[in-house]
Amino acid sequence: MTTTPVTIVGAGLGGLTLARVLHVHGIPATVYELDASPEARTQGGMLDIHDYNGQVAIHAAGLTDEFRKLIHPGGEATRILDQHGTVHTDEQDAGDGTRPEVDRGDLRRMLLDSLPAGTIAWGSKVTGVRTLGGGRHELAFAGGRTVRTGLLVGADGAWSRIRPLLSDAQPAYTGMSFIEVDLRDADRRHPGPARTVGGGMLFALGSGRGFLAHRETDGSLHIYIALRKPAGWVAGIDWSATDQAKALLVEEFRDWAPEFHALITEADGALIPRTINALPVEHRWERVPGVTLLGDAAHVMSPFAGEGANLAMLDGAELGEALAAHPEDQERALLAYEEALFTRSAAAAGEAARNLVLCFDDRAPHSLLDQFAAYEAGSAAPNQRAS
Repeated sequence: MTTTPVTIVGAGLGGLTLARVLHVHGIPATVYELDASPEARTQGGMLDIHDYNGQVAIHAAGLTDEFRKLIHPGGEATRILDQHGTVHTDEQDAGDGTRPEVDRGDLRRMLLDSLPAGTIAWGSKVTGVRTLGGGRHELAFAGGRTVRTGLLVGADGAWSRIRPLLSDAQPAYTGMSFIEVDLRDADRRHPGPARTVGGGMLFALGSGRGFLAHRETDGSLHIYIALRKPAGWVAGIDWSATDQAKALLVEEFRDWAPEFHALITEADGALIPRTINALPVEHRWERVPGVTLLGDAAHVMSPFAGEGANLAMLDGAELGEALAAHPEDQERALLAYEEALFTRSAAAAGEAARNLVLCFDDRAPHSLLDQFAAYEAGSAAPNQRAS
């Protein structure tokens, strides 16, 4: 078995899953991460981890027992409302384990704790990469340090520094922007919004606008205020001027029920703007020796298939297992991995693109309700949760 360390750029869920599965199989890896430490920034909200991909990856990583300790009981509850506050769906958590909710930060910590000390090189900002030939590459870091790699894996997200070695594609704006906010200690400090969101996930949808929200394990509400806006809209607003920005958002929802205005006006702390970007649905590349991609670096999509984190972890697990299965033929392992990756990511990206449209079309939320009904009739699980 090869003992040449695998070089992974990016300590997100996909990169960490790959490092863990490689460790399980006795293959060393080094993960280079831009963040200075695990606590350098918040890790987002809740994730539903599916039994057909994310949980498969966790099993391959040998972490199923640890994962079960992270599950948020009741987190799979779902409410769907229209702009008038009419409740169209209010489903409780079935508790069947098919897509349990966990906190992204807790999941990342589980993976970090499963790795040998020294696996992560924190504070390593990749500034460039060049091909050396023979399947080898050289990474350049801020500060002037360089590292020569054997197998190089880009797990560095939507704006990957590694992707240009394989593909000229860049994520394009989907037309939707999110403003991310938190309401802390919701039951005590924000009882109105707490009732609106409920115990799990909220979809409050209208034409070109809406709210997506999760109840977090710490009792806070994590809310995405969604708006269909032209490119440049987010950049043209001073989001640090919180009161003015909140007033602007309330005006965007002026014809919505007052309980939705409270999701904006009662928000604690910073308003964080995000544009929703996606690579082409059928994104793929020709095999290039010594390098590959996983997660958002390979297939960033809108969150409306609920598959982003799940696919990233499955990518990491399947790549790790392919390398372990073909220790003397790395290129064979990469070819098999990429062919499976292209097929599943295209299916999920296509679903995400379609769901983004139906969640905010002129019939919203009825288009989503119709899709849920169709899934139920076909005994297939819907995948509309934000990832």
